[in-house]
This record gives sequence, C-alpha cells and structure tokens, in this order.
Amino acid sequence: MRTHKLGSTDLVATQLGLGLAALGRPAYINLGRAHDLGSDRSASELERRSHEMLDAAYAAGIRYIDTARSYGMAEAFLGSWLLNRELPVGEMTIGSKWGYTYVGSWRVDASVHELKDLSVDTLRRQIVESRQQLGHWLRLYQIHSATLESRVLEDAAVLRELAQLRSAGLAIGLTVTGPRQADTIRDALRTTVDGHNPFQVVQATWNLLETSAGEALSEAKAFGWGVIVKEALANGRLTDNGSGEHIGALKRDDLARETSIDALALAAALSQPWADVVLSGAVTLEQLHSNVAAVALTRDVSDWPKMAESPAEYWNHRSMLAWQ
Repeated sequence: MRTHKLGSTDLVATQLGLGLAALGRPAYINLGRAHDLGSDRSASELERRSHEMLDAAYAAGIRYIDTARSYGMAEAFLGSWLLNRELPVGEMTIGSKWGYTYVGSWRVDASVHELKDLSVDTLRRQIVESRQQLGHWLRLYQIHSATLESRVLEDAAVLRELAQLRSAGLAIGLTVTGPRQADTIRDALRTTVDGHNPFQVVQATWNLLETSAGEALSEAKAFGWGVIVKEALANGRLTDNGSGEHIGALKRDDLARETSIDALALAAALSQPWADVVLSGAVTLEQLHSNVAAVALTRDVSDWPKMAESPAEYWNHRSMLAWQ
C-alpha cells in the first residue's frame, strides 16, 4: 500500500487507515453491528478482536490508525497491541482526539454513551490520558468534532494549549461534523493564535451521500494541511447493510461486477485529489479485506454515481441512527 507524507507534516501515512470507533466500545451507530460483533461485548473480547484487526491491517500494509479518548478502551487496546508487536519507532502513525469522554459504563443500552466538552481543562486532562495509553506513538492530536456552534475555534486558551503541544513536536488537527462542515473548515483555516495557525490536519466526513465538504477540503489541502476522510461508508449505509436507491445505483455500477459495494464507496473517497487518508471502520476480517480492495480500484473522479443528499437530510438521518 502506497505511503506518503500527511500534508506538510513529517507524518507518514497510507491511503487507507483503520479507525477504532467501532472496536473500542460495546455500542456504536454503524448498521449491522449486532451481527458483526455478536453477543460477547466484554472488554477482553473486544481487545482480542481489536488486536486481530490491527494485525490484519498491518499485514495489509495499513500504517495509519485513528482513535479517540471517547472510543471506550480503544486507546488502551491499541497501546497494548503496540507494546506486544514491538514495532520500530515511526513504523505506524497514530492519531487520537480529545473533547469527548466515554460515559457508557460498557453497556449497549446506556442512555448516554459520550459527553462533549471542548474546554481547555478537558484538553489538559485528556492529553495526559492519551499519552499514558499511547506513549511516544501518539503523533497527531485533534479536536474531536469541532463545530461553529461549539466556538472552540474562538477559545484562546484552547488554541494556545494546542500551539504549545505543536511546538513540543505533536502534530495538531481538528475533526469536523454536521451540515456546516465546510464552514467550520474555512473558519479553522483563518484561525490564528499569537499570529500563527495551530492546525496541520483536518478530518471530515465525505462519502457519496455527503459531499458538501469537498471544496473546503480541497482548500485545506492547498493550504498545506493533511486531509483524512472519515465515515466514507456513511455508518454502513454504503454497504450491504444499507438500503434505498443509492444501493441500487452502486449495484448497477460497472465496477460492481469486480468488487463489493463498500470497496466502491471507499474507492470514491480515495479518488478525491485532496484525500490523503481514507479510514476503514471494519470490525471483522471479512470487512477489512473487502475494504482494502478499494485501493486497487481507479476511476476518474467525475465518473462516480451522483447520489448526494442535502447536508441537512444526511445529518438528520445520521442523528437518528441507534446505538447498537
């Protein structure tokens, strides 16, 4: 799998990365999760599965792993895998995120699974926690789900803390979410603290159903930022677990004879000229191997099926997905 620098940072990444959002905790919003994980959601079983998936991802050539403080025990599972593998320094690039705290008590039916707090106090607490789990492997630290409404990009204390972490050698980024992703990215591009922009990487949702951030991501790439794509499979809506006309359109696609629906959807994201890394959220070996097939699919960016929803429609649908 091809490796390259992540934007203007010195971080090495691969076209495809592995995200641990669905592996580090018993419940998540991806369609088909009950079937994928089965009934055993114990911490020991999810750690075993996480290690199995990380082994397979490494064997497939994946060298970028995405995690977060709020992904249950994902940082701990990743940290124990890194210790067990004894990989050389620099062999993997690890990115994590701060701003949400997992509060689900390891229950699938928890009334609340995570709480958002983008204050400087949370940043100071969670960077310590992330480093306890990941040590020197932590190379990129991102604001988790920055939005205009959160006003985190106006918080001078947060921005100065991030700038200090960057000056100490940690790459700094942000992830964005919601129907105004593009506006948030452009606001971040204009953000400065003491005359400098603290960010080097942006992570955004882009998929065939939600393309609204594309132009802003192109601008971020031109600015020198690394660009990471999350939710390229729309939380399972662009897989065999999905339904609707968009699935029919993908099944009728010429490339569908050669590959799976999920590989097609990932290939669409990989084909975007601004995309440095596209994350797989696979939780089974079958899913991972199917996802990896996407890197071999090539097509002009203008030839993918047009099926985008309005941002409001897409994010409203996402907000109704049940934790399962």
